[in-house]
Amino acid sequence: MAILEIGINLGIRNLLNIKYYDSDTGVGLDPELRAGFLSALESFTSEVFGDDINVISLASFKLVCYCDLISLPSDESNKQPMISFAITEKKTESGVVKKHLSEINSHFLNRYSLNDIFSKKEKFFKKFEDRIDQIIGDLKLKTEDRFRSIF
Repeated sequence: MAILEIGINLGIRNLLNIKYYDSDTGVGLDPELRAGFLSALESFTSEVFGDDINVISLASFKLVCYCDLISLPSDESNKQPMISFAITEKKTESGVVKKHLSEINSHFLNRYSLNDIFSKKEKFFKKFEDRIDQIIGDLKLKTEDRFRSIF
């Protein structure tokens, strides 16, 4: 039960991406490609179902998402999804992860101005990784790694 990867996207742009474990599939997904996919999926679910994406369950993994719609104060009509996401092991409790993602979004929006979020590059947000690590705690560790840290 662990978070394998976590990140924050704004629309089709990746703002932050942290990998705790490499994927067992051996296929690395470009963060920008994932951001585009999640943005398109969020738009689709919002327009078709009037809902937000929550959990996408795959055979071995789950993709848990939390979304806030944000815009620059000068352009209220152009809201973009700011999506915090976590790729987790299948047995990880999605509700707990979603709660942490909500907290991550809240801290991120308090830490950075909307102007910075919309204009700065990924490197600018690198310092926020420590805050994410504090929020998720030992959820970033697989069960066997938790036991190793005890002994």
